[in-house]
Amino acid sequence: MKKPSELVTKIFADGADKNGMLEMYRNPLIKGFTTNPTLMNKAGITNYEAFARDILNHIPDRPISFEVFSDDFNEMYCQALKIASWGSNVYVKIPVSNTHGEPSYDLIRQLAKSGVKQNVTALMTLAQVRDVTAALSDGPAACVSVFAGRIADTGLDPMGIMTASMELLRPYPQLELIWASPRELLNIYQADQIGCHIITVTNDIIKKLSNVGKNLDEFSLETVKMFRDDAVKAGFTLEIEKVEMGA
Repeated sequence: MKKPSELVTKIFADGADKNGMLEMYRNPLIKGFTTNPTLMNKAGITNYEAFARDILNHIPDRPISFEVFSDDFNEMYCQALKIASWGSNVYVKIPVSNTHGEPSYDLIRQLAKSGVKQNVTALMTLAQVRDVTAALSDGPAACVSVFAGRIADTGLDPMGIMTASMELLRPYPQLELIWASPRELLNIYQADQIGCHIITVTNDIIKKLSNVGKNLDEFSLETVKMFRDDAVKAGFTLEIEKVEMGA
């Protein structure tokens, strides 16, 4: 198995907690960052621009994505231009559609023409990947985020669509495929297996990288000790009748 430092797929930290982001920034394995309004809301952020500018002051030299939050395409366009102006390392996250299910392809095409680096997000079908790729094809560097984890949540193996998505992006070297919403450490190695450019990973999964190559007998013993220690800490007792095994 590859060491984490040998992976072809770049690991981006996914989150909106400032302390967690700065901790990941100090980790040389982390090549970029992504956020979204849901993560920012969970982190208690109320001033979007102030948070983004503060983070960019601390992380000026790695790609970082901030998402528009309007549901109107004209307003999304204006928000995207403003967000893009905050730094040369900023990618603007654009949802693949608005909440009415209207595709964002025209918006994506216009932003690409305006030179905005985008991270088009929430894709789950090959048709979406094809149309987004076409909209981005003549623009600057951009990312296409396919939510492999959510595809897996429906009972489907995402490897097929992710592999096919890589083929759709192959003619456009400025475009990178993101394996989004992973559920476990194994997904990092699945992404690397198909040569996926980027995987976005939460801090709790990133911290599991220390388990890579771990001896499974030792891991088993650690797990047994954890169960025993937690039972002792909880003060669990059972009234039992003592008998000898095999008696």
